[in-house]
Amino acid sequence: MSGLEDFGKMLVILGSGILLLGGVLWLAGRVGLGRLPGDIAIRREGFSCYFPLATGLVLSVVLSVLLTIVLNLLARWLNR
Repeated sequence: MSGLEDFGKMLVILGSGILLLGGVLWLAGRVGLGRLPGDIAIRREGFSCYFPLATGLVLSVVLSVLLTIVLNLLARWLNR
């Protein structure tokens, strides 16, 4: 394969991963992932602040597990 074919293949894989991640985050927002009990919302007159602590922790764990799986599969695929 030429360098351009490899680069094109990598772009398609990267774009598919971004599309999948965007879809997951979009659906997660619809099911209420941005409003977990550990999230802190401060609302005052003329001021509001939101700290999504629990949401950040959940997303961090889920994304690290998914990334580990994807990278392991990619490493196995490249070491054939």
